[in-house]
Parts: sequence; C-alpha cells; structure tokens
Amino acid sequence: MIRFKPGAPRGVRPRLLSRVRSLAVPTAWGAVAVAYRLTCPLARDDAIGARLVSSAVLCAVGTGILLHIRRRMLREVRQARRIAEAAQSVLLRPPPPRVDGLAVAAVHLSADRGARIGGDLYEVTATEHGVRAVIGDVRGHGLGAVRTGAAVLGSFREAAHDEPDLAGVLRRLERALDRHLRERAHGEHEPADGAGTPVAEEFVTVLLLEILPDGEVRVLNCGHPWPYLLTGAGAEPLTGAEPLPPLGPFPLPGELPTTAPGRLRPGDTLVLHTDGAEEARDAEGRFFPLRGVLAEAARERPQTPQVVLRTVLAALLRHTAGPPKDDVALLILRNERCSSPVRQTHSVPRSATADR
Repeated sequence: MIRFKPGAPRGVRPRLLSRVRSLAVPTAWGAVAVAYRLTCPLARDDAIGARLVSSAVLCAVGTGILLHIRRRMLREVRQARRIAEAAQSVLLRPPPPRVDGLAVAAVHLSADRGARIGGDLYEVTATEHGVRAVIGDVRGHGLGAVRTGAAVLGSFREAAHDEPDLAGVLRRLERALDRHLRERAHGEHEPADGAGTPVAEEFVTVLLLEILPDGEVRVLNCGHPWPYLLTGAGAEPLTGAEPLPPLGPFPLPGELPTTAPGRLRPGDTLVLHTDGAEEARDAEGRFFPLRGVLAEAARERPQTPQVVLRTVLAALLRHTAGPPKDDVALLILRNERCSSPVRQTHSVPRSATADR
C-alpha cells in the first residue's frame, strides 16, 4: 500500500497515482504474456499450429502495449497544447476588437515549430491618460525569451494605468527587466537559459505608443522599428527622433524624448510590427516588402484592421513559402471615433515631428 507523508507537497499524490495507473495496463499485458508462456501447453509445443497461435498471442500483447502508449502520448500532447493555449491567453491575450473608439487587431507568428508564443510581445489598453500600446521583441527564442517577454508585459499592464506619462512607463519597464534578468542570472548554472542566449547579452526592443482623445500620438522608441501610418494616400513610416538603445544592455538616459509625430485622424490606421515582418526573406533572399503591401492594403475597402491583417499575413506567407524564420507580431489600430476634440495646447501639425 502506498502511504504519503503528512507534509508531502500538493500534487505529489495525483502525479504518483497517475504514474501507477499508466503502468497498470502494460503490466497487465506483460502478465498475460508471461502466464501464457508458463501455463499454456501451446507455448511449449513445437508444432506449426501451436507456434502460429503463440505468435498471435504475442502480437496481440505487443499491439495492446503500443496502443496504450500511443493513447497516453496523445493525451500528453493534448494537455501540453491546452497549457500552451492557456499561457498564450495570459501572455499574448487577444486584444478586444475596440478600445476607446479604436478598432484593434493583432497576430503573433512564432518561429519555433509547434510553439504558440515566442519572443515578441504586444498589448493595448485604455487608460485615463489615453489609449496606450506597447510592442516589443526579445532577443532570441525559447523559454528564456518567453519569460522575459512576460516580465515586460506584466510591468506594462500595471504601469500603463499608474504612470501619467510615457517616460514613467518606460522606466518601470526598465526596472522590471533588470530585476528579471538579475533573478535569472542568480538562478542559472549555465550561461544560457536553454535557448542559446546568455542572460548578460539579452535585450528587448520596445515601442511605447499613446493616443490621446483628440488623436494626438506620442511615441517612445527603444531600438524598435517605427510603425506605419495608413491613410487614403498610402503607407508612410511614422518616424520621429533617433531611437533610444534597446532595454537591457545600457541604462536609460536622464531625459527621455517623447516624439509627437502628429494626429491619428478618423479613418487613419497605425500598423505596429516587429522586425521579423520586414526581415522575412523568400527563397532568393529578398526581404518582405512590408511597406508596399501596406500601401496596397490602404487602398482596399473596407479598410478595417482585420482586412489589413489578412492582407499582410497572406502576402507574408506567400513570400516566405511557409512559416517565417523569425517571430512576427503585428498590432493594428484604426481610429474609428466619429469626431476628435481639438486641444488648445500642445497641438502638433500632421506632418510635424517634435522632440520633447
């Protein structure tokens, strides 16, 4: 009889019982084979008929064991898939279709075969300071990148509501990343966290975006690709000041210049992306023409985030002839507010760029 100590951790009993049950069927089939061999006269008979019967019995035993193993492996695969889906729903949860008058769509493609989450991250949320969004790219792949992305996203989800300006949000992300990397470095015995990326060399590119009620856009960029602005005229990069270095290798400077590249007017669309979208190559080594594809999508009607997303994904998968070699994340925001109140201060012309 199996006895458990009173102080045994929770979960030990179910795991042990499950292991015992998993061994019960192979043990039973093995007992059948041994009993047949020891007790049945046919097992010791050298006649052709007796040998055929013995072979059939052994084949039945082997088949039963193999089917049991197959069923158990399928259960484990389904359980792993459910766990991956639960992790994805927490880490990269699907954004709501509308956030404070903005239509939203997002997608993530992992470069790891069979993986549902990777090193890219995104989030969008409505706060009392405006709609705030983040998109980022963790260096490397695998569990180490997933953990780092979770640390950054968890910090953003709190800081976006607490901090009155983007600079405060970015500094919170920096502190969360530093704390996470220190904990990983103390907990590791090997220089790499199972994904070939040493903790000392890990970094995260991050782009923080804020859209105010009047449509004014503010951006802080730490080494991340600039988003694209889609209007009726096509697709233009939403560029601003020189990006800051990625989070991780170097501390942030004392002053954080927030770029104000203009307003997102009703009907305009912003496309945030990671570098995996622009750096995807075809069989001949040519980069994916993201800007050209977005310009084509800008001319389609109706122009919704879902239509833009489908257009880009279809063109990307045709270009790469299969899954991309690097993680790809896309976050699309379209201003569907009926009207935007004009602010009397801090007004920025549509084509102007200011560093503050």
